[in-house]
Amino acid sequence: MAERKKLLLRLDPEVHEAIARWAADDLRSVNAQIEFALRLALRAAGRQPRRGSDSDAM
Repeated sequence: MAERKKLLLRLDPEVHEAIARWAADDLRSVNAQIEFALRLALRAAGRQPRRGSDSDAM
């Protein structure tokens, strides 16, 4: 697996609380829940990353 990217993210406290509740319901960490939600959004937009591609290159 490729090295994970680090990201500083500022969230509205209410958004963070909602994500934290969702994460707890799904037995995930907040970080994993954010990545899950981003992947859902990417899939819905038809922009999911290709398997095996170098996601670091832009």
